[in-house]
Amino acid sequence: MNKLITILVVIAVVVVVFFMLGPLYVIEEGEQAVVIRFGEIVDVQRDAGLKFKTPVIDNVIRYPKRIQSWDGDPRRIPTEENQFIWVDMTARWQITDPELFYASLTTLEAGYSRLDDVIESSLRRVITNNRLHEAVRDTNLINQIDRSDAVEADVEELDEEGVEQIEELITVTSQQREVSRGRQELSNEMLESAAEVTPDFGVKLIDTVIRQIRYSDDLTESVYDRMVSERNRIAQAYRSYGEGRKEEILGELENERQQIISTAEREAQEIRGDADAQAARVYSEAYQQDPNFFEFWRAISSYEQTLPRFRKTLTTDMDYFNFLYSEDGQ
Repeated sequence: MNKLITILVVIAVVVVVFFMLGPLYVIEEGEQAVVIRFGEIVDVQRDAGLKFKTPVIDNVIRYPKRIQSWDGDPRRIPTEENQFIWVDMTARWQITDPELFYASLTTLEAGYSRLDDVIESSLRRVITNNRLHEAVRDTNLINQIDRSDAVEADVEELDEEGVEQIEELITVTSQQREVSRGRQELSNEMLESAAEVTPDFGVKLIDTVIRQIRYSDDLTESVYDRMVSERNRIAQAYRSYGEGRKEEILGELENERQQIISTAEREAQEIRGDADAQAARVYSEAYQQDPNFFEFWRAISSYEQTLPRFRKTLTTDMDYFNFLYSEDGQ
C-alpha cells in the first residue's frame, strides 16, 4: 500500500513538473506560429486554440495572421524629365507562409526592412520611368473645366470677338498635359513589380498606395514661376487686346474727324464761292450805276490797305495816287 502511494506521488510530481515545464501553449485569434526544435521547424500552427509542444526543447515563434500596414518614409525621387518630387507611400501585407517567413527573415523587423527594400526599388523604377503629370494626377478633368464664365465675368464690356480671343488664350494657357496612365495605374504597377518578389519570403503584398506627392523646393519654385508666367501671358493678352481696341477706336475717331473737316471745308468753299459770286454781282451792279464812284471807292480801299505799310514814301507822282489830288482822279 505504501509502495502504491509512493508511485502515485512520484507520478503526480512528474506530471506537475511536466506541466510546469510548459508543454501547452495557446494560439490566439489572428496569430499563427512555427515550432522550432534545435533550430529546425517541426510544426506550423495556423489555427487558434490550445496546442502541445515538447517542453524545454521546443520554442514557439508567433507571427500575426492579420493584415499588416507598411508606412515608408518620404523619398526624393526624380521623374522621367529629371524633376525631383517627394513620394510618401503606404502598403498592406500579410504573412501567408510562416514557415518560409521564418526560414528567410525570422523576425517582423527583418520583414519590414525587406519590404522597405522591395517597395522602394519598385517605387523608384516606376517613378523614374514616368513623367511628372502621370504621377501627380489620375484624370484629365482639369482640362474639361469650362472657363468661359470666368472670362465673361472678367471682361463684361468686351465684344463677342474679344471674349472669344481672351477665352481661347486662357484655355490654351491653362491646358494641362493629358494623363495616359495616372497615379492609380502607377501604384498598380508598383504592386505588380513588388508582388513578384514578396512570395519568396512568405509574404503576400495586398496593395500599394501613393499617399502623398509633393514637389521638392527647386521644383516648387519652378512651378510657381510657370504659374506667374501663365498669368502674365493672360494679362498681356488683356493688354494687347485693349491696345488693339484703343488703336481701332482712335482710327475710327481720326477717320470721323477727317470726314467732318472735309465736309466742313467743302461747305465753306461752297459758301465762299456763293459769297464771291454775290459780291461780284453787287460790285458789277454798283459799277454799272456809277463807274466813277466805284473807281474812287476801290482806290480809297486800296489806300487803306497799302499806305499803313509804307515805311518811306519818295513820291506820289503816279496814277495810283491820283485820287489824293482830285476827286475825279484826274
